[in-house]
Amino acid sequence: MNEGTIRRFIRARDGAAAVEFGLVVGPLFLLILGLIEFGRMLWTLNALQETAIAGARCAGVLATACASGGAFSATNTVSDVQQVAADWGVTLTSANITVSNAASCAGVSGFSQVTINYTFQTVIPMIGALVADPLTATSCFPNQA
Repeated sequence: MNEGTIRRFIRARDGAAAVEFGLVVGPLFLLILGLIEFGRMLWTLNALQETAIAGARCAGVLATACASGGAFSATNTVSDVQQVAADWGVTLTSANITVSNAASCAGVSGFSQVTINYTFQTVIPMIGALVADPLTATSCFPNQA
């Protein structure tokens, strides 16, 4: 190689944009995926909270979905909570759900309470390390007797 060819090669800017894009696209892609997963986690937490609210209200007013023979039924309430969660696209097992129609909330007795514990499944392991595990949602509703 002659000296002119080497100087032209050193000063050449062809492909610089491709190299810069290659350096930026990886972290940008990870940032976008992280934002999507974090948003999905927040959406799931909101779905769990809305489900707990609906379940506590159902048990508190003795709706037909949560009662049996006009009395509170824990089994029916758990089934109703699972159905409401499924409507949100969240699959819950009975082990994820705790129901009570004799709970005390904020120091006051006579409430129906639903607590949901759910392990959020993420495709990005680092997100899982940053969030509370499991996600928990609790709601109380006064018993209507």
